[in-house]
Amino acid sequence: MTDHGYEGGRLNLPFVGFCTFAKRPIAEDWDKLDADIAILGAPFDFGTQYRAGARFGPRAIREASTLFSFGHAGAYDHEDEAVYLPGSVKIADMGDADIVHTDTEKSHAGIELGVRKALAAGSLPVVLGGDHSVNIPCIRAFDDQEPIHIIQIDAHLDFVDVRHGVRHGHGNPMRRAAEQDHVTGLSQIGIRNVSSTAKEGYDDARNMGSDILSVRQFRKLGVEAVAERIPAGKRYYVTIDIDGFDPSIAPGTGTPSHGGFTYYEVLELLQLVARRGEVAGIDLVEVAPDYDHTGSTAFLAAQILLNFLGFIMHARGH
Repeated sequence: MTDHGYEGGRLNLPFVGFCTFAKRPIAEDWDKLDADIAILGAPFDFGTQYRAGARFGPRAIREASTLFSFGHAGAYDHEDEAVYLPGSVKIADMGDADIVHTDTEKSHAGIELGVRKALAAGSLPVVLGGDHSVNIPCIRAFDDQEPIHIIQIDAHLDFVDVRHGVRHGHGNPMRRAAEQDHVTGLSQIGIRNVSSTAKEGYDDARNMGSDILSVRQFRKLGVEAVAERIPAGKRYYVTIDIDGFDPSIAPGTGTPSHGGFTYYEVLELLQLVARRGEVAGIDLVEVAPDYDHTGSTAFLAAQILLNFLGFIMHARGH
């Protein structure tokens, strides 16, 4: 034993210490951000149409992520014969965007600022929602970047134009994204059952460049065929709504929809996406932990993100 308690320094086991994402360092000064991957919380759920609570998603995902952080460098995967996220990959937790309660525009502006700071630092922004409306400022922040193709994993199309005067709720983000000049198209995967978007929204989505697949269509085609439908060699922004998964494994969400994905279906698609083009941004939204007292929804979110980030950085040679 040394002065620190153990040879090599303090143990910093998952259940102790500060609860940052994957127990990585905090980056309080966004103008001095130095990271390959920048985590930003977006604890905003004022865009919710049914059950609220996704404002607590970032905290829950951060806490769950500590399970996979034992202090050693990298995660060895015996199936892939690869080490993911070795110590050379720098991950920083930016904390949360500024949120002003009941004020959607100011809150979205705070999220947009955080994403722009991550992009300015050359980091891969990873945003923890929050309801799916947080995607709107995330996509805005890419307006001075190279074009992006959006890959959405979700139960709902989220292509409502205006409802009761609302343009920036969690039923609108993919419509708002499709309107942006820097968005070249959308792959909307997992869409199923009764949706928040009416038929005209589906018609508009297809006319504006969307490829829409349900879970059953995904399974009939197979993961490799689905990946082939995504334009190759592009820059991708991946938005993952946790209700894209079946509520049997992800009950902690505001709008659960049965018939969803299993873990490996999504994981295998994301691994192919990481190899198919450049992932330029990610958000994971709609984790509402109070509806899942087991915590398994947050663990699923953290595990999907950490694996996906490993795939991305491995594809980049890290």
